[in-house]
Amino acid sequence: MRKKTRRLAATLLAIASGSAHAAGFALIEQNASGLGNAYAGAAAVAEDASTIFFNPAGMTLLPDSQLAMAGHLIKPTIEFSGSVSPAVGGNQGGDAGSWALVPSTYIARRLTPQLHAGLGINAPFGLKTHYDDDWVGRFQAVESAAKTLNLNPSLAWKLGETLSVGVGLNVQRMEATLSNRVSPSEPDSMTKIDASSYGWGYNLGLLWQAGAHTRIGLAWRSGVEHELEGRIKVRNSALLTSGRVKADMRLPATASLSVLHRLSADVDLLADATWTGWSSFDRLSVSYANGTPISSTPENWNDIMRYSLGATWRMNDRLSLRGGIAYEDAPMSNAFRTPRIPDGDRTWLAVGAQYRLSRQGAVDVGYAHLFFRDPTLSKSGGGTTLNGRYSSAVDILGAQYTHTF
Repeated sequence: MRKKTRRLAATLLAIASGSAHAAGFALIEQNASGLGNAYAGAAAVAEDASTIFFNPAGMTLLPDSQLAMAGHLIKPTIEFSGSVSPAVGGNQGGDAGSWALVPSTYIARRLTPQLHAGLGINAPFGLKTHYDDDWVGRFQAVESAAKTLNLNPSLAWKLGETLSVGVGLNVQRMEATLSNRVSPSEPDSMTKIDASSYGWGYNLGLLWQAGAHTRIGLAWRSGVEHELEGRIKVRNSALLTSGRVKADMRLPATASLSVLHRLSADVDLLADATWTGWSSFDRLSVSYANGTPISSTPENWNDIMRYSLGATWRMNDRLSLRGGIAYEDAPMSNAFRTPRIPDGDRTWLAVGAQYRLSRQGAVDVGYAHLFFRDPTLSKSGGGTTLNGRYSSAVDILGAQYTHTF
């Protein structure tokens, strides 16, 4: 049983990695029902069991028992164009983005008229960039990957006709991979770090029916501290040796304010503002287990905001259409952008639909295209300096099945 559990966790971690699509390496793609609205109003909608992630208090609006299963196919494009000094040869790296599948599952159940319980299984953070092995920036980065698997048991209480609260625990597994060539003085060298850890955090939610047609949601997700441990494998280098390694990383807290306003019996308007505390990611340092440093990269990321607006139109008893737009800052300034995470400001345009198969079953689909303000790069490391610009975009296709018992 333990072996099967470990295999399942490894499989979920493997498919839950990809280039991140909220800013930094956060993954907001936790349901397909919200994708078509660009996740506007996510903490206030409480349409299905995926509210466990966005606002656990929303479970009080659900039927007695519900299961929601979602998956997102994500294709980032990350292409570098520039130069390196000193000249070490190499190509431009190709497309550092690749296809990824991000799954999630949620189940919620009413225990009493006022108390609800639920469980979410998701991947709130993920990253993967992979350049050609012989690209011009190979002494700073070749592969960078972060994978998370998060278990989120939750409770919600209905305190009255207009107010509900929710709380959840997050138990999180993280795996990270970093590779690059060591130095231009050792052109055939290669180093690869694989490390993992467990961490935990919590999330809180409040849902308020502010009027007959307006609902407001507040949600908080705490940061999660990871103390990663693993191994470094070194090939053809006299500067580094293989051995045990460690690194610390604090994933950021988030806070969301969402509003749903029922404009008519058929149309909902949605809005959201979300803060992410990326200033917790100030440095990426890796050392041997005995404390001897291997690398230390200043990140100095900033706290950021994400703003979104959306609408849902219920055309009839079976079909609903969705649309949304969002804008999100990049957490790093030009001075601290690295080829491992070459993020930039982005704008979302999203569309989606829901088709209700029966009283028990519904299918949601959504699509979003992310337009990036092409970020610039001027970064020194590994004995080289990279100068250039990235051309980036992301396409996201999501699907979800929701079943009410």
